[in-house]
Amino acid sequence: MKGVMKSFVTISALSALAIAPIFMSAGSASAAPKKGTDAAYIGAGVAAGVTNGGQSGDAATFGGNITGRVPLGGSVSARGQINFSNETSAIIPHLTVDVPIAKGTNLYVGGGYQFVEENGKPTPSGNKDGIAVVAGVESEVAKNFLIYSNATVGVNAYQNSSASGVSLNGGIGWRVK
Repeated sequence: MKGVMKSFVTISALSALAIAPIFMSAGSASAAPKKGTDAAYIGAGVAAGVTNGGQSGDAATFGGNITGRVPLGGSVSARGQINFSNETSAIIPHLTVDVPIAKGTNLYVGGGYQFVEENGKPTPSGNKDGIAVVAGVESEVAKNFLIYSNATVGVNAYQNSSASGVSLNGGIGWRVK
């Protein structure tokens, strides 16, 4: 009986050693990839105004954008965006809440204030200063590169009108941190 017990313990120990790597690798292989991105970046792209204030000079405007993001910790980021046309630009600092949805990808929503350099001149997001809200998505697509897209709404963003200015923005960003 002593020999059978010794054989049983030996076989059990060898079996455990043989299958342990399978369980170890399965655990690490099934670990979920990190969702979201914590990238600080600066980017540039296009900005298309899709609304009209109803007055002369308020037509939807096509232009460009420059944007940047700095994560502040947790799910909050400070962002800056400049929407520009051939006549002037709107500088839009804002804070956002970032929601990771996939590996390297965030949805974000937030608010800030739009400062139009020359009130009355068109930008893709309106022609006067005011509150701005933003919703967008960003995704890392290659080492140190991201793509981003957002909709920015300038609330009451046209002179002599209660219309809001809506711009659709997108571009490519370069990770700085």
